[in-house]
Amino acid sequence: MTVVAIHLASEHGAPVAPVASAEARAGMGLEGDRHFFPDGAADAGEALTLVEEEVVGEVGLPPGATRRQVTVRGVPLSELIGRRFRVGDVECYGVEVCEPCVTLERNTRPGIIKDLVHRGGLNADILSDGTISVGDEVTTLDS
Repeated sequence: MTVVAIHLASEHGAPVAPVASAEARAGMGLEGDRHFFPDGAADAGEALTLVEEEVVGEVGLPPGATRRQVTVRGVPLSELIGRRFRVGDVECYGVEVCEPCVTLERNTRPGIIKDLVHRGGLNADILSDGTISVGDEVTTLDS
C-alpha cells in the first residue's frame, strides 16, 4: 500500500502538476493546492483526496487526470471510510467516497462518471501535520 503519485493545482481550474512531496496541515489540506484552507476551515473530507492507481488505469486515465491529490497502489480506499490511517507520517481519517463529477467528464471523456461511480476515490481529513511523499506507505491505525 503505497503512494505512487501526488498532483496539486494552485487554483480552481488550473492544471494539476506532479510533485514529489506535499506538506500536509491538520484541518487545512496540502500546502500549494487549490483545496488548502489556511484558516483551518476545511469541511469534513475537504482536506485530502486519494484515488486508487488500479482504478485509474482500468478506466484508461493517467495519474493526475482524476484531479485527486494522492494516487495510491494496493489500497482498497473504500475500506478506509470511517477509519484512521497514515500516509507516511501524516494521520488521516477517511470520510466518504469522492464521487466523479461533471468537471472530470468535461476534462477527460464522455462516460467517465459512469466508469468511476462509487470508486472515484476517497475524501479524507488530515489530522496531523507532516509531509506526504511519493513512495510513502499507507497504513491503517485501527482495526
